[in-house]
This record gives sequence, C-alpha cells and structure tokens, in this order.
Amino acid sequence: MSKTKVTIQDIADSLGLSRNTISKALNNHYSIPDETRNKVIQKAIEMNYKQFAFFEQEVTAAKKSGNIALLTANMPNNSHFGTSLLSGLEQKISSEGFNLSIHMVRENEINSLALPVNFDKSKVDGIVCIELFNKNYSEFISSLEIPTLFIDASAALTFTEMKSDILLMENAHSIFSMTRRLIDEGITTFGFIGDFNHCMSFNERWDGFNKALSTSRIDLDESFCILEEDRYVADYQWLKQRLSGMKELPSAFICANDFIAIHVIRILKDLNVRVPEEVMVCGFDNATESQIVEPHLTTVHIHRSEMGYLAAEMLLSRMENPDRPPQVTHVKTIPVYRQSTGHV
Repeated sequence: MSKTKVTIQDIADSLGLSRNTISKALNNHYSIPDETRNKVIQKAIEMNYKQFAFFEQEVTAAKKSGNIALLTANMPNNSHFGTSLLSGLEQKISSEGFNLSIHMVRENEINSLALPVNFDKSKVDGIVCIELFNKNYSEFISSLEIPTLFIDASAALTFTEMKSDILLMENAHSIFSMTRRLIDEGITTFGFIGDFNHCMSFNERWDGFNKALSTSRIDLDESFCILEEDRYVADYQWLKQRLSGMKELPSAFICANDFIAIHVIRILKDLNVRVPEEVMVCGFDNATESQIVEPHLTTVHIHRSEMGYLAAEMLLSRMENPDRPPQVTHVKTIPVYRQSTGHV
C-alpha cells in the first residue's frame, strides 16, 4: 500500500460514489444506508485513511487466531484521545494474532437493541466498546456472553450491575488538583461546563470539581454552570447563546473536555472577554488543538497509547479467564498548566 496521503476523493473514486456520500458515511450521517456506510468504512480501513489507519493489518492469514470487534456509536476523529488509544490497542492484539474489525452502531440499532448488520456473533471472540454510552445497549452487549471491555461507559451504570470490564483514565483527582490549584491562587468563583451524565468520565470529572469546591468551603453556584445534554453543549452556536446569556461570568470555567474548552475560549473572545485575565478556562484530554488555540489551554494529559495496550491486555485476559470478576481500571492522568489559566 502506498504511503501517500489518502483523501475522501480517493475513497469515492475507488467505490464509484460521490465525495459527499463518502463524507457523510464516515461521519455516521443518518441519511446513509447501513450497507453503504459499512462499505465505505471498510474501504477507509483498507486504504489506511486518517483515523482508520490503525486498522491496517500486518499479521499474515496463517497467524490470525481470532477476531475482536470494535463497537462504537461515534468513531473517534484525529483529535480525539481514542484515536491514539485504538492505535495502541490494534498493535497489541495484532501482535497476539487477532484481527480487529470496526462496527458502527446506529441510533436505531441502539434504540431497538439490535446488533450492527455486519456483526456476526458466532465469529467474534471479544468486544471492545468506545463512545458507546447508552445504558440499555451496554447491558445488551454484556448479555451476549462474549468477553467485553468498555473504554469509558454510561454514567448510569453502577459497578454492582457490571458484567464486563471497564477502562477509564483517572478523572476525579486530576480535576480536583487543577481546581484546587486555582483556588490556592486566589480564584473563588467557578463554573463547570459539560453534561456530567454523558459518560462515567464526565461524571467523575464533575465529582472531582465539586470535591475541590467543598473541601475549600466554596459553595457551588449553578448559575455559572452549563450542564445540559452533551448534544447541546457540543453545538457551538447553542453554547455561545448560553454563555452570552449569563448575567455574570465566573473567574474560571472547568470544562468536561478540550473540545468544549476550546469552544469556550473562542466564544469568550467573540464576547470581548479576555482569557485568562477576566476568565480562566481549563479542559481535559490534552488534544493537539489545546496547544494551537490561543491562549494555549490548561488541560489534563491522558496516556493514550498506553491505555490502548492496557485495554488489549485486559480484554485478552478476560478472554482467557471469562469467569473472573469484572473490574474497573483507572490509568493515571497529569494536569498540564498553560496560558489559559495564566501559567507560562
């Protein structure tokens, strides 16, 4: 396979489809039929296109000894922490002789508790779920009695209900530490932006934020917070309306991830609010964009590739020992202080 950069047009040409159709399929648009979407994704994997590059198989047919299915409702893009994580996962399971296949889960399949059309249960030895946060669907996947690992999971799941393993980055302590540092530096008014019911990670970040306030005897003022559903918070124009409608802004926003935080910085600039002089902003993920946005974003670094290797090890161990009690594993994260909170 040539190492030249593969474009959407290349995929379109190879399948005889329009560029617009390819783009919509790769972004899981509702208007694209399942058969077409799956064909496009498989071609993207085959051609080593961007975030699908890590699915390129380097293991010969003779060495392959099993199949692991990746289920996702929202394929991570190049800036998402999951892209590097999945790269590490693929490298590890390939070295152990397994194939990794991708299966996009559509909203109608989630609502009807149905498997993706290209998912054959009889040919799957293990399952990895990422960006799959529906409680009922998570329980449905766990009920298949196939060894399963969730990389992050629904915030509505409780550990007593678990039938599968869960891998998380450490969330609460890093947000706690970051918030407490700003408190120690004199900040007294804070807002949190993000849907803490979106997933376990967001929920733990919310808990860490609240713990930092309570241990410093600072009351939570929800008028400074934006806690609506993630689909709203992720919408730039909607978020801009919410921020512009605030009667007063806090001295610092703690955001559930970098995607939200970067939007907040740009919106505040549009509103002629100076960052960090008037309002400080923190994120989580240490995405590439966090060092491009001005001012550079204070955030939390995730050991992405290492989490991928650990995810593979956890799933392979579960496949070897299916009766082992389910476990939740957290991987250490590290706060990174930059200009968006006045740190150089």
